[in-house]
Amino acid sequence: MRTSPLLNRPGAVASAPDDPDGAVPAHLGDPGREQAALAEGRAVCALARDVVAVAGPDRLSWLTTLSSQVLTGLKPGDGGAETLLLDAQGHITHALAALDDGRTLWLVTEAGRGEALATFLDSMRFMLRVEVTERPDVMALGALGEGLEALVRAARDTAPDASDSPAEAGDAEPQGSLFGLWRDPWPGVVEGGTSYDVGADRPHPGETYRGGFVLVPAQSVNAVVSTFLAVGEGRRLAGALAWEALRIEAGRPRWAREADARAIPHELDWLRTAVHLTKGCYPGQETIARTLNLGRPPRRLTVLQLDGLGGDLPQPGASVRMGERAVGAVTSVARHHELGPIALALLRRAVPVGEQLTVEITEVDEATGETIPVGRVDAAQEVLVSPEGRAQASPAERPGAELRKGLRL
Repeated sequence: MRTSPLLNRPGAVASAPDDPDGAVPAHLGDPGREQAALAEGRAVCALARDVVAVAGPDRLSWLTTLSSQVLTGLKPGDGGAETLLLDAQGHITHALAALDDGRTLWLVTEAGRGEALATFLDSMRFMLRVEVTERPDVMALGALGEGLEALVRAARDTAPDASDSPAEAGDAEPQGSLFGLWRDPWPGVVEGGTSYDVGADRPHPGETYRGGFVLVPAQSVNAVVSTFLAVGEGRRLAGALAWEALRIEAGRPRWAREADARAIPHELDWLRTAVHLTKGCYPGQETIARTLNLGRPPRRLTVLQLDGLGGDLPQPGASVRMGERAVGAVTSVARHHELGPIALALLRRAVPVGEQLTVEITEVDEATGETIPVGRVDAAQEVLVSPEGRAQASPAERPGAELRKGLRL
C-alpha cells in the first residue's frame, strides 16, 4: 500500500519499515489514551491494508468457488463478509474482508499482499466475466463501536478531493468519500460457521468487540479524518499500536501475525467468521472437513496475560515454555491500557489450560547480530480454542466409530 498520509500529521510516529503496519502511524504520542479513545468509539485509525477490486457480473459466484465463504448473497451496505483463500492442504494463503457495492467486489487484504492476491485471482479467471485490479488509490480507516457509525457519516459528508483518481469502470458512485463499509463479524459465529470453544467455561474475551472499517479515496484520508475529529467531544486519531492492543484483547486472529506457513483455520478459531461448512467445493475444503469430523487441530490460539512487573515485552516469535519445554510461540504482543502486557500465542493443543507458562524475553547482541534470550515472564492463558479440539459442529463420535466397535467385538 501507499504510505498513509496520516504519517504527516503532527506527532505521528511510524512503525519499523518491516513491520506489517509500517505504512501507517504506530502512534501519535500517547498510545494508552489512543487505546482508550478507540475502545470508547472516539477515535479513528489508519489500517495497513491493500485493496483489490473485482468487477464483472460473475464476480460473486467466482469468488465463492475459490474461497471458504459464500459471497453470492453480498449486497450494497450489508457490512460485507470475511473469507479465506486456502491451498490444497488447507493452509491459509490470504485472509480477506469482502464487500460489494453492486458493481464492484472490494477485497481487502494485508499491506503488501495486494499484488500477490491480484496475480493469483487473475490466473484463475479463465473465461469468466471478471476483471481484477489493484487499487492503491483506496485506503482503509478503522473504528470501533459507535465510532464506526460516526466514521461512516464523516466519510459520506466529506467531498472527494479534486485530485483523487477518478472511479474506475465498474465502481459504483461513492457517497461523498465513502466507497464502502465492512463490519467485522468477530467473534460471532456466522451462518455456516462453527466455533472451537467446546469446554470453555467463560465468555469469549472479544464479546464486546465491535470493529470495522470504511474504504475511502487515498487523497481524501486526511479530509475524512478531519471531518470525524471535528464532530464530537474528545475525538482523536489513534495509531496501529492501539488497534492491535484491542484486537489482541478480543482474541481476533490476523493473517500477518497469527498465520504461519502451516496454519489451518481451526487452530485460530477462524471457522467462526470466515468458513461456510456446507458451501461446496473449494481449495482446502478436504482439510477443513477432515479436521472438523475426524481429527483435532494440532495447535490452538490463546490469549496470554503477561506479568508486567519486569517492564519488558516479548517479541513475536518468542518461545512459550511449560517448565523447560517449548510448547508454542507468541504471534502478537501489546501493552494494553488497562490489562497491561498481553499477547496472542499458538500453543500445542494439549497444553493444559491451567498450567503456568513462561515466555522468553530476547534481545539482539550488538556484536554478533544474534537474538539471544535474556529472561522470561510468567504468562496465564485465556482460552480461545479449547484443548478438547472439538468444534460445536464436530460429531459427538468420529464417523465410523460404531463400525470399529463392532469389529472389536
